[in-house]
Amino acid sequence: MATVIPNLSTLRGMTAGERRLGQRLETLLEDDYTVWYDTPVGRSRRYPDYIILHPGRGLLFLEVKDWKLDTLKQITPRDVEIFTSDGLKTVTNPLQQARQCALTAIKKLQRDEHLQQTSAQHKGKLCFPWGYGVVFPNITRKQWNEAISEEHQELVLPPHRLICRDEMTATADPEVFQEQLWAMFDYAFGDKLTLPQIDRIRWNLFPEIRINAPQQGLFDEGDEADEESEQGSGQGQGSHTGSRAAAESQPDYNAIPDIVRVMDLQQEQLARSMGEGHRVIHGVAGSGKTLILGYRCLHLAQAVTKPILVLCFNITLAARLRSFIAEKGIEEKVQVHHFHKWCGRQLQTYNVDLIPATPELKPWERQVETVVQAVDKEQIPRAQYSAVMIDEGHDFEQDWLALVVQMIDPDTNSLLLLYDDAQSIYKKRSLKFPLSSAGIQARGRTTILKLNYRNTREILSYAYDFAKDFLQAQDADDDHIPLIAPEMAGASGPLPAFRKFDTFNDEAHYIARCIRKWHQNGQPLNNIAVIYGYNWQADTLQRALKREGIPHAWLKDNA
Repeated sequence: MATVIPNLSTLRGMTAGERRLGQRLETLLEDDYTVWYDTPVGRSRRYPDYIILHPGRGLLFLEVKDWKLDTLKQITPRDVEIFTSDGLKTVTNPLQQARQCALTAIKKLQRDEHLQQTSAQHKGKLCFPWGYGVVFPNITRKQWNEAISEEHQELVLPPHRLICRDEMTATADPEVFQEQLWAMFDYAFGDKLTLPQIDRIRWNLFPEIRINAPQQGLFDEGDEADEESEQGSGQGQGSHTGSRAAAESQPDYNAIPDIVRVMDLQQEQLARSMGEGHRVIHGVAGSGKTLILGYRCLHLAQAVTKPILVLCFNITLAARLRSFIAEKGIEEKVQVHHFHKWCGRQLQTYNVDLIPATPELKPWERQVETVVQAVDKEQIPRAQYSAVMIDEGHDFEQDWLALVVQMIDPDTNSLLLLYDDAQSIYKKRSLKFPLSSAGIQARGRTTILKLNYRNTREILSYAYDFAKDFLQAQDADDDHIPLIAPEMAGASGPLPAFRKFDTFNDEAHYIARCIRKWHQNGQPLNNIAVIYGYNWQADTLQRALKREGIPHAWLKDNA
């Protein structure tokens, strides 16, 4: 069964013929096919009805028309005259539509040297075949042949570039159906596409799924640095090497990098298949939740009339998310705050005084409670945002979520909650309240991501050995939060090194010496991170780094 993106069950605006073809492509093609429906190509935003990619066959573009034979008055190589409820109308010949979409994509792909043929005779040409065609879900081949002569068909829509109603039935032979698809190609050549080549095709065609990281930082949703082992040789994985080179010179934003990174197909399918309303994603650490949040912001920012709000609890994560949104070029439409900063801004914007202090209320609790009461009294308006995204929602209290849900415009009612119960680092255990009690409509709208892509297998195994006694997987219904055990999807790498010291001062001095050694061996300092568990440790670490003459930036200063 082919992978269809977006998932057909989530699509509402398809014509009957488009949906029928999608169902046939899904069931009559094998697992190694990927199919995209109505997905814009490149920055020109052309929308072919279907794009089909197969490692051994190549790339195919299809235009679908739900016309009936009596809809058509005349067809030429360029145009078609059709009868509509508004009278006679002239439209582009669908074969020309499919061809133009294909040429736009192919010209873009041909600029990528890694997708070009290597032989001198075909230098600069794509290393895989491509084709285009038309589907008429409501016209049979017999009807078409009786209406248009074979000679005229060759001029306006050659038979091998057309699939008709009787050739795409539920009982169609998969092999015959596939042969008709690949008859739309002019040539068949080349070896099977490799996985990196397939990723390059997706990177070029769909900019919104790119993972752009000029510097592979601590909070990137990609591979973690391998330099945390004592032996730090200065030779990270390819993606780090490519990003290092980019950091050393002013980047050329029109250049195609040697190493590209994109969402995997599961992440892309989820991101594109997310319908309207409230959505909840439970995902293990490193499963790409923040990537999906970024795509969702990018998608919604095209049409919103009010700002989009992105919230988290952690100050440093808010800085990371702000940078992430800036990379997407949508910072004017997307506001990113940590929760208490957002509360403070609400009080300041609407000139609301804090409620009286009490011994029971901590300062930050007093601030939140003031906002809650001000919303109830309509001193602070509801429905301020077209959409709200909450990252690391496991750190939010029930009343915080209930407050934030009220900020969503009911006309759009768009909420995305990202959650991993295993990462509830600010409380001993997360609150086990039902999401519906906070106004979140999660039933039937929940997705679970189990694969960890961020870490190498060795790092994930090592970390999970520490935590597994406390993180036993627990199922839950859609209205509650499950605890999910991570599954490995990352590559292999060096084993982590573990060192234990008598005092934290000894540990800090050792860390500083390791960093000095790695830097002397050629490792850029901006590829090295020091992570600590308690705020008081930061001062000790900074003193040790200064003692070794190591320049550094404390992320909290930039949060």
